[in-house]
Amino acid sequence: MNEPPTRYPQRAFTRPPGATELVLIRHGASVDAIPGEPFPLIDGHGDPPLSPAGEQQARAVAERLAGEPLDAVFVTGLVRTVQTAAPLAERLSIEPVVVPELREVKLGDWEGGEFRIRVQSRDPLAMRAVTEERWDVIPGAESMEQLADRVRRGIESILEQVGPDTAAAVVLHGGIIGEVCRQATASRPFAFVHSDNCSVSRVVILPDGRRLLRTFNDTAHLNGVV
Repeated sequence: MNEPPTRYPQRAFTRPPGATELVLIRHGASVDAIPGEPFPLIDGHGDPPLSPAGEQQARAVAERLAGEPLDAVFVTGLVRTVQTAAPLAERLSIEPVVVPELREVKLGDWEGGEFRIRVQSRDPLAMRAVTEERWDVIPGAESMEQLADRVRRGIESILEQVGPDTAAAVVLHGGIIGEVCRQATASRPFAFVHSDNCSVSRVVILPDGRRLLRTFNDTAHLNGVV
């Protein structure tokens, strides 16, 4: 009697032994930038709170992720990340840990909402920064090398705290998600800077340090949310 053939079906991805998954969540939408009314600053970073739409987005991403086996929650200390993380942290009964190295790109003279105003007004210098894919085109902004170094240190800090065979939610900023994904993929500097508010991106760090970008800018949970 012939033995049935051995079969190898396709299977969904599972985290390899010893790996760590970082669930990167961009903060919810912050309040509107208004010319002449700059946001408050913390250590040179603009620090606006969430808008009502951002609060709704934060609740939606908490609903999306509350059933996942997350071992830790991290924020950057800027209020929009703290507020975004709050509904998820409450549902998981986890106290968020602050990683200040992952605060948003330092925008120098264009902090406090000025960058948003200039981009949406298509200011020539803002368009040049986008075209050249360099933050330091902006007066006083940090260089790509400075940004890469502190983002690397921030991610390493998280990995040291959570260890292998874990998953952590990290609520951070669009420019920083872009840099984390750039480092994972060795891509162009601005290839991943366009993540939406409260989107989810996933990076898996293998035991040997290699990165896998599993998903980018997942917004399925935001359908119907303002």
